[in-house]
Amino acid sequence: MTRRLYVIIMAAGSGTRMGAELPKQFLTVEGRLVLERTILRFKEACPEAKIVTVLPKDWIEYWKQWCLEHSFYIPQIIVAGGFTRFHSVRNALSKVPDGAVVAIHDGVRPLVSVSLINAMCEKMSTCRALIPVVSMVDTLKVLDKDAEGELQTALGASVDRSRIFGAQTPQMFLSEELKEAYSLPYDTSYTDDASVAQAKGIPLTYIQGERYNIKLTTPEDLELASAILKIRKEC
Repeated sequence: MTRRLYVIIMAAGSGTRMGAELPKQFLTVEGRLVLERTILRFKEACPEAKIVTVLPKDWIEYWKQWCLEHSFYIPQIIVAGGFTRFHSVRNALSKVPDGAVVAIHDGVRPLVSVSLINAMCEKMSTCRALIPVVSMVDTLKVLDKDAEGELQTALGASVDRSRIFGAQTPQMFLSEELKEAYSLPYDTSYTDDASVAQAKGIPLTYIQGERYNIKLTTPEDLELASAILKIRKEC
């Protein structure tokens, strides 16, 4: 890949489903902050990558102070998050030049492997947008809620599991094309960066993701991440 890599780490969420006092990106898993682990993984894979860290406005000083106190001296461009994830990404893209490859990654996916990052960087030499996906292993049910809010079978509805895949991050794009896509008006159908790029007509290429590249959302996810790190001996 001849273009320089910019990595936007999306860590602007509040993490209410985690039920913790701190936002989930600042929680500790096996001795390291989740956000710390995520940034370190990208610097391990691509030491020359430029890091853009997107944080809740009220937690920027907390992160800066933590980095100072713990000698975490990896250079970062700090950006305040916006009203939605869409607006947060748009804020971050203002710090990314044209002519680069931009990777957008959830700050609470610290288990992404160096091998996946490197494979994606290599493949970006021949495509315009690259999305890691994993196949669904569970049986999927289409359900409705009755008047009391109880779940019930949606008659006649079915899902072809062989055609359903879960999208992960990092998602990689040519920076000038993604910036143009994010000039579109906000729409609630934009659930990830790939959906914004697709709305702009950017062709998407897919790559096999990783089962363990999980997004830490609940306390159970933290327990799973801890177990995976122990197995990998990355504590």
